[in-house]
Amino acid sequence: MPALQPVRGTQDLLPAEQRRHRFVADTARTIAERYGYGEIATPIFEFTEVFARPIGETTDIVQKEMYTFHDRGGEEITLRPEYTAGIVRAVISNGLTQSLPLKLFASGPMFRYERPQKGRFRQFHQIDVELLGVAQPLGDVEVIALGAEILAALGVRERTILHINTLGDGPSRSAYRLALVNYYRDRAGELSDDSRQRLERNPLRILDSKDEGDKRVNDGAPTFAKFLTAEARDFFAAVLTGLDRLEIAYRLSPRLVRGLDYYCHTAFEFVTTDLGAQGTVLGGGRYDGLMGVMGGPETPGVGWAAGIERLALLVAEPPAPRRAIALVPLGEAAEAAALRLAQSLRRAGFAVDLGYAGNLRRRLARADKVKARAAVIIGDNELAKNVAALRDLDTGEQTDVPLAVLEERLAPFR
Repeated sequence: MPALQPVRGTQDLLPAEQRRHRFVADTARTIAERYGYGEIATPIFEFTEVFARPIGETTDIVQKEMYTFHDRGGEEITLRPEYTAGIVRAVISNGLTQSLPLKLFASGPMFRYERPQKGRFRQFHQIDVELLGVAQPLGDVEVIALGAEILAALGVRERTILHINTLGDGPSRSAYRLALVNYYRDRAGELSDDSRQRLERNPLRILDSKDEGDKRVNDGAPTFAKFLTAEARDFFAAVLTGLDRLEIAYRLSPRLVRGLDYYCHTAFEFVTTDLGAQGTVLGGGRYDGLMGVMGGPETPGVGWAAGIERLALLVAEPPAPRRAIALVPLGEAAEAAALRLAQSLRRAGFAVDLGYAGNLRRRLARADKVKARAAVIIGDNELAKNVAALRDLDTGEQTDVPLAVLEERLAPFR
């Protein structure tokens, strides 16, 4: 019988890789706390409508990528493909709209059925930030600054470029959408099949197409700047001024869009060239219409998400875990003493590796394999004298230490 294999597009995070993932998430969590963001955890699966309604029934995510199924009770359930909709649902469900503004951070797995590639999986992980209840441009500046600080703390900020654009307010988007539709209809024969389908339902998404033919058509498309209202222009100018004051460099990207109707004003991405075509490591924008779409009160919001897998590919090797103290008991009486000693040392804050069997040579080989810092050797002779042999595994120096002061003498190896 062949050995069982993981599902395509998933991966096992073995200890070394998991340490990199945890470093990304823990670093982001620490920085987010400094900005006043509290951590939230939402269910991995929701009623399908939680995602289908705000993301859009006709989008590729809903039609092609969501993992949707009926549970035993007949309910249609979807594994979450993104964080924002679930977090907004949680805010509405728990009556938190009375406690605005809300600053929320989250970290966890997402699920999308798409072609696996470097840094992209069908089960992947994200860190996420949402700021709800702040309509001012300062909110956009803060979440972008938070993203930049996290990237800096991970050591990857200098390898990314912040791309930013404005999607304007409602009147701006309505006028721009009409201009785009008129432009693309005259060139529909040059568009890809996907873009022709988007033309009626979501023309802004054509601007983000990766199809080479679509890119050529997009080169001549009207730009959003011509259709911005004075209010939208002032909002974006205030965001850019805030970034300038924080000395956060950016690049204006007029083709950067968010195609869903509830997105407005600021859209942004931190992009790297170090991961090939899939270069966006953190992206987001303002979504003032989302809460209303989901049945809650009209509430402004802005946030971003970042892929942990992609960031883990960029970060330097995180600090190694603490090196353990290896306990090496020799004989039945020493085994019993070592079991108690291991528990005592762990409670005192030491990392302890206690082997399960073997002679002195094998146990020291085990200590070397786990890269232990020191070995505590206990046999019948040591027990008779109420001491332990303490060996520095880096220098090879060994001394007898009274058990009563062993913890104190181990302190330099902690």
